[in-house]
Amino acid sequence: MGVITLENEFAVAVAPAKLFKAYCLEIDTLLPKILPEHIKSSEIIEGNGGPGTIRKITFAEGKDLSYAKQKIEAIDEENLTYSFSLIEANVWKDAVEKVTYEHKFVAAPEGGSICKRTSTYYIKGDAEINKDQIKDVYGKKTAGLFKAVEAYFLANPDV
Repeated sequence: MGVITLENEFAVAVAPAKLFKAYCLEIDTLLPKILPEHIKSSEIIEGNGGPGTIRKITFAEGKDLSYAKQKIEAIDEENLTYSFSLIEANVWKDAVEKVTYEHKFVAAPEGGSICKRTSTYYIKGDAEINKDQIKDVYGKKTAGLFKAVEAYFLANPDV
């Protein structure tokens, strides 16, 4: 089994605590509202929202990814860190065992926040995954997600 690790940073014009709350704690209600053209639903299917919880995200029809299941690994509200593993999805099922995402939300020097993310891909057997494609496609998708969250909070500052 091979392992691919990628690191990204995403700048967002939203305070770190507010971004952490939206992305980590209120994902089930906020993301379908912010991105209805992409996310049909997000729901906890096992657990209470803490570590060990399993969440299922169902994506809008016509997307490459129709669903994904995440397992929350750790949540630290005091230090604004959050990690989860993508444990099941309809893409890469023959090549990837799981993907673990570790997030740290910190204040940006100019205001807003930076999400520092480490993604670790656990590859099955001798399967091959294109690291550059992961960087390009999924980096852009995550950047787009954070820009949508940013736009939502800038348009709704009292939320």
